[in-house]
Amino acid sequence: MNDRAVTLLEQYDIEIIKTGKGRGAILCDTPQGTLIFKEYAGTEARLAAENQLLETIAVKGQVFTDALIPTREGTFSVKDRDGITYILKNYVDGRECDIHEKTECLTAMELLAGLHNAMDDRDTEGKEDPDSPLKEYEKRNRELTHIRSFLGKKGQKQPFERELKCCIDFYLEQAKQVTEDWRLYEEGNIGKVSHGFCHGDYQYHNILFAEGKWYVVNFEKCHRGSQVTDIYLMMRKLLEKSDWSRELGRDLLEAYQKVRPIAAYDYVDLYYRLAYPEKFWKIANFYMNSRKSWIPEKNMEKLGKVLAQEEAKQAFLEDVFGNTLFSKNI
Repeated sequence: MNDRAVTLLEQYDIEIIKTGKGRGAILCDTPQGTLIFKEYAGTEARLAAENQLLETIAVKGQVFTDALIPTREGTFSVKDRDGITYILKNYVDGRECDIHEKTECLTAMELLAGLHNAMDDRDTEGKEDPDSPLKEYEKRNRELTHIRSFLGKKGQKQPFERELKCCIDFYLEQAKQVTEDWRLYEEGNIGKVSHGFCHGDYQYHNILFAEGKWYVVNFEKCHRGSQVTDIYLMMRKLLEKSDWSRELGRDLLEAYQKVRPIAAYDYVDLYYRLAYPEKFWKIANFYMNSRKSWIPEKNMEKLGKVLAQEEAKQAFLEDVFGNTLFSKNI
């Protein structure tokens, strides 16, 4: 970060004792504690909405979060002479949730349920779901189709490309089937979507333990929509790292539902999001958007892991969701 940005701190009604560089940010020691000053890519209106949401969460008192610091003028951002936007926030100096410690993973799910309770927004029930994955799935399916065509026409192929070509038909058909099944379900259940606010990036990097309690931080991607997006993101990352453990999956769902029951429609929503081959799409899409002359060995490792986990993933979906998916009066 440009050191000239430090002068922007004069726009805040806060005594800065000293500053130091953090990762892509400036840490500020103040009489009120440590603050973090960093770049921001959104708008002032979005920051105002984020601040209102954080204040609502604070009032309900179920979850501890970071907080935005306003300027003397009451805004939540400042700009330097180059037009770069910065924000000032409370800094939570804690350790990340340990994804290898099951008890902490379960705590993270309970914390998420409490957060969703605090961010509930019943007034928007029955409206069109802005977080429906259908459009995104259709876009990804077109990208996979393009990648398949590209590989089919490519002459000499590297080992990764040969492996990708061998399995892309399977995953493209899987992606299309999930998309169509979800479309039919969504069309038959219009008006059943429950809305609220979502964190938008709920993963272990943003779940911190400090001062003897858990904090959820970095709400820059928060938005109104289906809260299943948060559940899905956290569960997918944990399940991929645990080889799609059925025991862990059940326990994660149980931990969340101890605090906040998952509605029938949302349960099916979660199933289809988990069933879509997102990890495979990410690997293929990264390859397509990178230079082809040299393909990192890491690409082959990631693809191999997806292929190795496919059987476990399908067993997880069938065992954890299969017996109850359509027995929830939906």
